[in-house]
Amino acid sequence: MRLKSLVPFREAGGLMRPDFGLFGLHREIDRLFSEFAQGLGPSGAKIIPNIEISETDKTIEVSAEMPGLERKEVEISIEDDTLTIRGEKKVEEGQKDKNVQLSERSYGVFYRVLQLPPGIDPSSVQATMSKGVLKVTIPKPAKSEPKKIEVKEEAKQENKAAA
Repeated sequence: MRLKSLVPFREAGGLMRPDFGLFGLHREIDRLFSEFAQGLGPSGAKIIPNIEISETDKTIEVSAEMPGLERKEVEISIEDDTLTIRGEKKVEEGQKDKNVQLSERSYGVFYRVLQLPPGIDPSSVQATMSKGVLKVTIPKPAKSEPKKIEVKEEAKQENKAAA
């Protein structure tokens, strides 16, 4: 499996580079979500979590940094070989009554959408969250083994018209 195809490419400054190859449309959609979400926070602050994608022989593992979020504030779904991580970082209850002079914190809704290889079984995906890090473990689909097909000699038919 080509892991590179799962990872949106980031240039310096964290901006997405549109690449209209096989997964180019996916990358462009992810870039648009990124730009939209960045505009929700104060002064365009970033609220999209950084992710890390790794793989073993049997699994794909996605880790996402989500400091300040609890697991009930994060939703994960898989539909049509697409993993969607959605969350919302809300303003704390005590903050609404205060006259805040400076805030560099970001609040709002974010999405991360990742293309998965075809054939993932959504019921086998597991997710855990600890110390602000979400870990999603996705078992790889079983590969079909290549089968060698024997080439046989074509059966010759007798010319019955000659008889």
